[in-house]
Amino acid sequence: MLEASNLECARGGRTLFSGVGFSLAPGALLRVMGANGRGKTTLLRALCGLFLPTAGEVRWEGENIRTLREEFWSQLLYLGHANALKDDLTSEENLAFACGIGGHVVSSEEVRAALARFALAGCERLPARALSQGQRRRAALARLAVGKALALWILDEPFAALDAAGIGLVQSLVGEHLARGGMVVLTTHQEARIAAPAVTDINL
Repeated sequence: MLEASNLECARGGRTLFSGVGFSLAPGALLRVMGANGRGKTTLLRALCGLFLPTAGEVRWEGENIRTLREEFWSQLLYLGHANALKDDLTSEENLAFACGIGGHVVSSEEVRAALARFALAGCERLPARALSQGQRRRAALARLAVGKALALWILDEPFAALDAAGIGLVQSLVGEHLARGGMVVLTTHQEARIAAPAVTDINL
Protein backbone atom coordinates (compact mmCIF):
# COMPACT_ATOMS: atom_id res chain seq x y z
CA MET A 1 0.00 0.00 0.00
CA LEU A 2 1.14 3.53 -0.83
CA GLU A 3 0.15 6.26 1.60
CA ALA A 4 0.70 10.00 1.75
CA SER A 5 0.06 11.93 4.94
CA ASN A 6 -0.38 15.72 5.11
CA LEU A 7 2.09 16.38 2.28
CA GLU A 8 3.24 19.90 1.61
CA CYS A 9 5.68 20.89 -1.13
CA ALA A 10 7.24 24.24 -1.99
CA ARG A 11 9.50 25.57 -4.73
CA GLY A 12 11.31 28.88 -4.80
CA GLY A 13 9.76 29.88 -1.49
CA ARG A 14 6.22 29.35 -2.83
CA THR A 15 3.97 26.63 -1.41
CA LEU A 16 2.57 24.58 -4.29
CA PHE A 17 0.16 22.50 -2.21
CA SER A 18 -0.41 21.39 1.37
CA GLY A 19 -2.49 18.89 3.30
CA VAL A 20 -2.41 16.24 0.56
CA GLY A 21 -3.18 12.75 1.81
CA PHE A 22 -4.41 9.46 0.38
CA SER A 23 -4.14 5.70 0.71
CA LEU A 24 -3.67 3.58 -2.42
CA ALA A 25 -4.39 -0.15 -2.21
CA PRO A 26 -3.56 -2.89 -4.77
CA GLY A 27 -5.62 -2.51 -7.92
CA ALA A 28 -6.27 1.20 -7.35
CA LEU A 29 -5.67 4.14 -9.68
CA LEU A 30 -4.83 7.64 -8.43
CA ARG A 31 -5.35 10.48 -10.91
CA VAL A 32 -3.62 13.76 -10.11
CA MET A 33 -5.19 16.75 -11.83
CA GLY A 34 -4.77 20.50 -11.83
CA ALA A 35 -3.64 23.43 -13.94
CA ASN A 36 -0.02 23.86 -15.01
CA GLY A 37 2.20 25.07 -12.21
CA ARG A 38 0.05 23.66 -9.42
CA GLY A 39 2.63 21.01 -8.45
CA LYS A 40 1.49 17.81 -10.15
CA THR A 41 5.00 16.78 -11.22
CA THR A 42 6.41 17.84 -7.87
CA LEU A 43 3.87 15.62 -6.09
CA LEU A 44 4.79 12.65 -8.26
CA ARG A 45 8.49 13.22 -7.59
CA ALA A 46 7.76 13.39 -3.86
CA LEU A 47 5.89 10.07 -4.08
CA CYS A 48 8.99 8.56 -5.71
CA GLY A 49 11.37 9.94 -3.09
CA LEU A 50 13.01 12.25 -5.64
CA PHE A 51 11.75 15.45 -3.99
CA LEU A 52 11.73 16.15 -0.25
CA PRO A 53 8.39 17.56 0.93
CA THR A 54 8.45 20.46 3.36
CA ALA A 55 5.94 18.62 5.55
CA GLY A 56 4.30 15.22 5.78
CA GLU A 57 5.57 11.85 4.61
CA VAL A 58 5.10 9.12 2.03
CA ARG A 59 4.84 5.52 3.28
CA TRP A 60 5.13 2.17 1.52
CA GLU A 61 3.71 -0.79 3.44
CA GLY A 62 3.52 1.49 6.47
CA GLU A 63 7.16 2.64 6.44
CA ASN A 64 8.59 5.97 5.29
CA ILE A 65 10.02 5.62 1.78
CA ARG A 66 13.07 7.66 2.77
CA THR A 67 13.95 4.84 5.18
CA LEU A 68 13.21 2.07 2.68
CA ARG A 69 15.02 3.72 -0.25
CA GLU A 70 16.25 0.88 -2.57
CA GLU A 71 13.68 -1.57 -1.20
CA PHE A 72 10.92 0.80 -2.30
CA TRP A 73 12.56 1.81 -5.57
CA SER A 74 12.96 -1.85 -6.58
CA GLN A 75 9.14 -2.05 -6.74
CA LEU A 76 8.66 1.26 -8.56
CA LEU A 77 8.36 2.16 -12.23
CA TYR A 78 8.59 5.93 -12.65
CA LEU A 79 8.17 7.62 -16.01
CA GLY A 80 8.60 11.37 -15.94
CA HIS A 81 7.24 13.94 -18.37
CA ALA A 82 10.61 13.97 -20.15
CA ASN A 83 11.50 10.85 -22.12
CA ALA A 84 14.93 10.50 -20.47
CA LEU A 85 16.46 8.83 -23.52
CA LYS A 86 20.16 8.99 -24.27
CA ASP A 87 20.50 10.22 -27.87
CA ASP A 88 23.55 8.09 -28.64
CA LEU A 89 21.91 4.84 -27.50
CA THR A 90 19.50 2.80 -29.57
CA SER A 91 15.92 2.13 -28.50
CA GLU A 92 16.99 -1.35 -27.38
CA GLU A 93 19.89 0.01 -25.37
CA ASN A 94 17.81 2.78 -23.79
CA LEU A 95 15.11 0.37 -22.65
CA ALA A 96 17.58 -2.18 -21.28
CA PHE A 97 19.51 0.59 -19.51
CA ALA A 98 16.37 2.14 -17.96
CA CYS A 99 15.28 -1.25 -16.63
CA GLY A 100 18.76 -2.13 -15.43
CA ILE A 101 19.34 0.99 -13.34
CA GLY A 102 16.03 0.27 -11.63
CA GLY A 103 17.26 -3.22 -10.74
CA HIS A 104 14.89 -4.86 -13.22
CA VAL A 105 16.85 -7.02 -15.63
CA VAL A 106 15.07 -7.95 -18.88
CA SER A 107 16.16 -10.21 -21.72
CA SER A 108 16.88 -8.95 -25.24
CA GLU A 109 13.80 -10.87 -26.42
CA GLU A 110 11.61 -9.02 -23.90
CA VAL A 111 13.10 -5.70 -24.98
CA ARG A 112 12.40 -6.33 -28.66
CA ALA A 113 8.86 -7.57 -27.92
CA ALA A 114 8.13 -4.46 -25.84
CA LEU A 115 9.36 -2.13 -28.58
CA ALA A 116 7.37 -4.03 -31.19
CA ARG A 117 4.24 -3.65 -29.08
CA PHE A 118 4.81 0.10 -29.23
CA ALA A 119 5.11 0.03 -33.04
CA LEU A 120 8.91 0.38 -33.02
CA ALA A 121 9.75 -2.83 -34.82
CA GLY A 122 12.49 -2.00 -37.30
CA CYS A 123 13.64 1.00 -35.25
CA GLU A 124 15.19 -0.95 -32.39
CA ARG A 125 18.75 -0.23 -33.44
CA LEU A 126 18.34 3.36 -34.51
CA PRO A 127 19.92 5.95 -32.20
CA ALA A 128 17.28 7.82 -30.21
CA ARG A 129 18.23 11.07 -31.95
CA ALA A 130 16.92 9.61 -35.22
CA LEU A 131 13.43 9.00 -33.86
CA SER A 132 10.45 11.33 -34.20
CA GLN A 133 8.97 12.90 -31.06
CA GLY A 134 6.17 10.34 -31.06
CA GLN A 135 8.61 7.47 -31.51
CA ARG A 136 10.77 8.78 -28.68
CA ARG A 137 7.76 8.87 -26.39
CA ARG A 138 6.80 5.31 -27.34
CA ALA A 139 10.39 4.16 -26.76
CA ALA A 140 10.23 5.58 -23.22
CA LEU A 141 6.78 4.13 -22.56
CA ALA A 142 7.88 0.66 -23.70
CA ARG A 143 8.98 0.16 -20.09
CA LEU A 144 5.31 -0.43 -19.30
CA ALA A 145 5.35 -3.56 -21.46
CA VAL A 146 8.13 -5.09 -19.34
CA GLY A 147 7.05 -3.69 -15.96
CA LYS A 148 4.56 -6.35 -14.88
CA ALA A 149 6.61 -7.36 -11.84
CA LEU A 150 6.81 -3.83 -10.43
CA ALA A 151 3.98 -3.14 -7.99
CA LEU A 152 3.76 0.64 -8.34
CA TRP A 153 3.70 2.67 -11.56
CA ILE A 154 4.00 6.47 -11.30
CA LEU A 155 3.44 8.11 -14.68
CA ASP A 156 3.70 11.82 -15.50
CA GLU A 157 1.59 12.72 -18.56
CA PRO A 158 1.92 9.26 -20.16
CA PHE A 159 -0.39 10.18 -23.09
CA ALA A 160 1.57 13.25 -24.21
CA ALA A 161 2.85 13.17 -27.83
CA LEU A 162 0.95 9.95 -28.60
CA ASP A 163 -1.53 9.27 -31.38
CA ALA A 164 -4.87 7.56 -30.73
CA ALA A 165 -3.39 4.07 -31.11
CA GLY A 166 -0.60 4.85 -28.66
CA ILE A 167 -3.03 6.29 -26.12
CA GLY A 168 -5.20 3.20 -26.41
CA LEU A 169 -2.20 0.92 -25.86
CA VAL A 170 -1.06 2.77 -22.73
CA GLN A 171 -4.60 2.73 -21.36
CA SER A 172 -4.77 -1.03 -21.95
CA LEU A 173 -1.41 -1.65 -20.25
CA VAL A 174 -2.40 0.43 -17.23
CA GLY A 175 -5.73 -1.42 -17.02
CA GLU A 176 -3.94 -4.78 -17.18
CA HIS A 177 -1.56 -3.73 -14.41
CA LEU A 178 -4.44 -2.70 -12.16
CA ALA A 179 -6.30 -5.94 -12.90
CA ARG A 180 -3.37 -8.01 -11.65
CA GLY A 181 -3.21 -6.03 -8.40
CA GLY A 182 -0.74 -3.32 -9.32
CA MET A 183 -1.09 0.33 -8.32
CA VAL A 184 -0.89 3.34 -10.65
CA VAL A 185 -0.52 7.06 -10.04
CA LEU A 186 -0.72 9.30 -13.11
CA THR A 187 -1.20 12.86 -14.24
CA THR A 188 -2.96 13.72 -17.47
CA HIS A 189 -4.73 16.60 -19.17
CA GLN A 190 -6.74 14.09 -21.20
CA GLU A 191 -9.71 11.96 -20.22
CA ALA A 192 -8.30 8.51 -19.48
CA ARG A 193 -10.53 5.55 -20.27
CA ILE A 194 -8.98 3.04 -17.89
CA ALA A 195 -10.84 0.17 -16.29
CA ALA A 196 -9.94 0.23 -12.59
CA PRO A 197 -11.44 -1.46 -9.53
CA ALA A 198 -10.99 1.77 -7.57
CA VAL A 199 -10.19 5.33 -8.68
CA THR A 200 -9.15 8.27 -6.49
CA ASP A 201 -8.82 11.82 -7.84
CA ILE A 202 -6.67 14.58 -6.37
CA ASN A 203 -7.18 18.08 -7.79
CA LEU A 204 -4.32 20.42 -6.87
